[in-house]
Amino acid sequence: MPAILVVVCVVIFPAAAILHTQFLLRGDTRIDIAGLLCMIFSMIAYASPLFAMKTVYLTKSVEYMPFLSLVFFLNGGVWTVYAVLAKDTFVGIPNGTGFFLGSLQLVLYAIYWKPKSSGQVGDDLDNEQQTEPLIKSSKQLEQTNEDGVAVIV
Repeated sequence: MPAILVVVCVVIFPAAAILHTQFLLRGDTRIDIAGLLCMIFSMIAYASPLFAMKTVYLTKSVEYMPFLSLVFFLNGGVWTVYAVLAKDTFVGIPNGTGFFLGSLQLVLYAIYWKPKSSGQVGDDLDNEQQTEPLIKSSKQLEQTNEDGVAVIV
């Protein structure tokens, strides 16, 4: 069932919207509807990390938040500046929203980011599996027998 929902949301709905705007609408109405649809899809893309933000807030850990927030912040900021200069609402509204959400994500990241202390790193190394090299060094190959003479194994 989720696969069908994904196909409908990602493929069928956008294809139907594009065909509808191309064949049934003319002139400025076509541009306005296409711009509105692009705004909606852009805002959905920018809002996708909201679930991660909720998880970060509840767990008080940024482990579940992708650091893509910085990209959202920078991209949204640049396009928002362009939209203000060009007076383009179709570009400004979704990217302004993305800039705002990216800013919130970075603030949340700054609040709940905790670097690992040196004790935690050492504990992590102790818990890792011990591995053996594929090719032994000359020191590993030399062993002493009962008489104290070095032999190569």
